Amino acid sequence: MAEKNISGMPIGEREFVISRLFDAPRSLVFKAWTDPRQMAEWWGPHGFTNPACELDVRPGGTWRIVMRGPDGSEHPAHGVYVEVVEPERLVWTINHSELSDEWHDMVNPGRDKTRGKPGLEIVSTITFEEFAGKTKLTIRTTFESAAIRDAFLKIGMTEGWSQSLERLAACVAKM
Repeated sequence: MAEKNISGMPIGEREFVISRLFDAPRSLVFKAWTDPRQMAEWWGPHGFTNPACELDVRPGGTWRIVMRGPDGSEHPAHGVYVEVVEPERLVWTINHSELSDEWHDMVNPGRDKTRGKPGLEIVSTITFEEFAGKTKLTIRTTFESAAIRDAFLKIGMTEGWSQSLERLAACVAKM
């Protein structure tokens, strides 16, 4: 039986999962996710930079990243760490309420604009599994609905994460 949320919708229908094997010990890959200098180096698709990367890595601690696209546009996101188990797992919320109205219209075209820009209920679980000196990283993101997940997929979430993980591999190789 599929795990369900409180509304009864199967969670798998609201998830996005991506994995990659890194040629590095998990302590190094974990550090790249928890050190703001390292994360600022690799977070985001090719051509993006991160002029702001603030991480308070502890349960209840907050994080905030501002990605800057090649065109100069800024894409802020923030959230709260729900769980931190070094070097095995991070669980955090993601809030996109700071993004533009245009972005919100793209992701959730039926939104009630009188209620402002919603944070969207997104939770990511990042796991770090070690295999003979290598690390399997898995990112499991759960959205408030399958429609929101599908909208993220449509605007390039798979490509964005794939490119971020390529940049993470390069970052870890230099560490």
